[in-house]
Amino acid sequence: MNIRKIALIAGAAGALFALAASAQAPAGGAGGPPPYDPSKFQKPVWAYAVAVPVPPPATPPPVDPKVYTLPGAAQGFTRAQIRGGADGPADWYPKEHPVMPSIVQKGDPTRRVIACSLCHYPNGKGRAENAPISGLSTEYFIDTMNDFKSGARKSSEPQKGNVATMANIAKQMTDEEIKASADYFAAIAWTPWIKVVESPTAPKVKSAAGLYLPLEGAEAGKEPIGQRIVEVPVNSEATDVLRDPHSSFIAYVPPGSIAKGKALVGKYACAACHAADLNGIAFAPAITSRSPSYMARQLNDYRQGARKGKAAQLMGPVTSKMTDDEIIAITAYLASIPAKAKQPG
Repeated sequence: MNIRKIALIAGAAGALFALAASAQAPAGGAGGPPPYDPSKFQKPVWAYAVAVPVPPPATPPPVDPKVYTLPGAAQGFTRAQIRGGADGPADWYPKEHPVMPSIVQKGDPTRRVIACSLCHYPNGKGRAENAPISGLSTEYFIDTMNDFKSGARKSSEPQKGNVATMANIAKQMTDEEIKASADYFAAIAWTPWIKVVESPTAPKVKSAAGLYLPLEGAEAGKEPIGQRIVEVPVNSEATDVLRDPHSSFIAYVPPGSIAKGKALVGKYACAACHAADLNGIAFAPAITSRSPSYMARQLNDYRQGARKGKAAQLMGPVTSKMTDDEIIAITAYLASIPAKAKQPG
């Protein structure tokens, strides 16, 4: 491959990272999200973490030449390489997962297909603003991508731009690429990633493109948690800047949520579809030890009718009875359950 072609691919990959990073950003106009109006945000507001719009800088920030490293990683990367170039986004720990299919590792800039490994990481852990996808069955993964493709899966929050981005990606991927991606992530067992802490207070936060980060400096501190879940990275720089797939999360939940959630999971008979241990079966996903913010969005999207498809026939009637407070308790409890050693594949 000649240098010019490499440069073109790297430039296109960088543009796709910008698309992924800005997918959450509100922007008015035809075909885009409505103007930023907090009074119209979808409830529960905390689950969607809509970011305050920030105008782009007048001049691009200077290129950061620093090579960053992580503990145990054999290779370092610049920030540009972390975001992705000709070889895809940084893969800090390539020995910890199977060989990635090209569509997972690099995507395809010519079709505006962002590499799965950028947002969801090579290990499929994902982050609070997107989805945890490792350990899901191949069948469920394919069904979900087909729902994105057909328009059956949407967000009830118009400002949640990365859902529309996923739909566009799904429409561009071939059936073979979707199957290869599904098989790849199904082969990676889910492991604990989130610590659930019952607390009357939580860190003061800001939303960075849909990801809550604790405030720093003079603005740092804690505030009453109220009726919400506040899910933040353990290490903001490792997660937000370095995209470290080892950097885990803490979910602060209202006191008493876990016990209340356990009772509600029984009340709503979640085990009837998600298995007795709630670790999923072929057509229903594992729901233990995963992001409570993500799970709350899905419950609400089913409740509001934004998610359709096969699963909605079962989930719609159940979630229609749930209150916002029940969604907090249910997702807090589910996130607190340790994942089993091997997920269905």
